[in-house]
Amino acid sequence: MAVPLSRISGVEVQDMMKAVARALRHVARVALWLAAAGLILMTVFITAQVVARYIFNDSLVWSEPAAVILMGWFIFLGAAVGIREGYHLSFDVLLYFLPETAKLWLYSISDLVVVGFGFGMVWFGSQLALSAWDVKLPSLGISGAFDFLPIVGGGVLVVLFSLERLARRAAGMPTARFGEADLVED
Repeated sequence: MAVPLSRISGVEVQDMMKAVARALRHVARVALWLAAAGLILMTVFITAQVVARYIFNDSLVWSEPAAVILMGWFIFLGAAVGIREGYHLSFDVLLYFLPETAKLWLYSISDLVVVGFGFGMVWFGSQLALSAWDVKLPSLGISGAFDFLPIVGGGVLVVLFSLERLARRAAGMPTARFGEADLVED
């Protein structure tokens, strides 16, 4: 039997949010590790291409498209984690003069805009991936949809992490802002 929302206390909501935040912290950590691995792997691929071309006078035809796909993954995964951790740039001059409640409203509006952008990434990225599904990347032998999957994956995380920020704020819990990620205790 479901418990009506009106019977859930503020402490219970915060406890639920802390559990969600812990889970999403792990998701963000995995995404960041995957992004770092992608950056390292891309660097290895490009280095191998340079060595093959200039030392062995041969070319690795797969290195450039593989590096581009990896670059998409580490950019979009890193951007999503940056949203969760509050490391994206913002224009805060007006916020210095506003009361705290107005700041919270503006932060929430900003997060809602980011949610919309994330949904756009998922929707339009999916459309691009579907349109390239039957195209085969000749140098890799895989579907052209793989070029667009980083947009979809990053968009899903952008939506998830932005909704977390909104939920934390609604529950009266802190959210990270640029340079203040240490304030958030999950």
